[in-house]
Amino acid sequence: MTGHEDPRTTQEVKKYLQQSHDRIFENNKKWAEEMQKKKPEFFKDLSAGQAPDYLWIGCSDSRIPAEALTGVDPGEMFIHRNIANLVNNIDLNVMSVVNYAVRHLKVKHIVVCGHYGCGGVKAAMTPQDLGLLNPWLRNIRDVYRLHQSELDAITDADAKYDKLVELNVVEQCRNVIKTAAVQLSYAQNEFPIVHGWVFGFKDGLLKDLKFDHEGELKEIQKIYNLNDLS
Repeated sequence: MTGHEDPRTTQEVKKYLQQSHDRIFENNKKWAEEMQKKKPEFFKDLSAGQAPDYLWIGCSDSRIPAEALTGVDPGEMFIHRNIANLVNNIDLNVMSVVNYAVRHLKVKHIVVCGHYGCGGVKAAMTPQDLGLLNPWLRNIRDVYRLHQSELDAITDADAKYDKLVELNVVEQCRNVIKTAAVQLSYAQNEFPIVHGWVFGFKDGLLKDLKFDHEGELKEIQKIYNLNDLS
């Protein structure tokens, strides 16, 4: 606001902001009432604690509601999201989430889920200065560097874009396996299992990239072995 706006426009903006705020609380009230009718013990069970089977590491994109598209209820999935679903070993946020999910919640599955049409991946393929995003997107550019021969051989731009989305998911799965929490838990309990999935906007379906957890773990531990039980 500059102080010189059309009063009508200013009022319209204020009205919209208030309405969009209030809509969330209206929806929340309806949801709570519906859940109470559907499952009378739902909120009692929810307040007792959480024991999710899944840790979901996904993109922050607003079009991918993890619980809705997987059909799980609240309490069944521990969720972390960031731009382009990255698992960076110096990002204390995601590392804390993985550690807590594995060592305290005892999750059985860790899913890294990307999506076709990812803006973060596309930005990483764009030769321009993106300011604060540069160090974050460098992680995706590193994925491109690791797979440059394969990607450069793809002439169709959209196909190359989709392939980088998939390769990025695979590399983030590998980053999950490099963590001590995952390696130690798997050695002791045979879980969690790491999975790589990609969501498609065109059909709403998840694609399983068939990430080989055991095979990748063996390869990774040749260098990144943090399992002091072995």
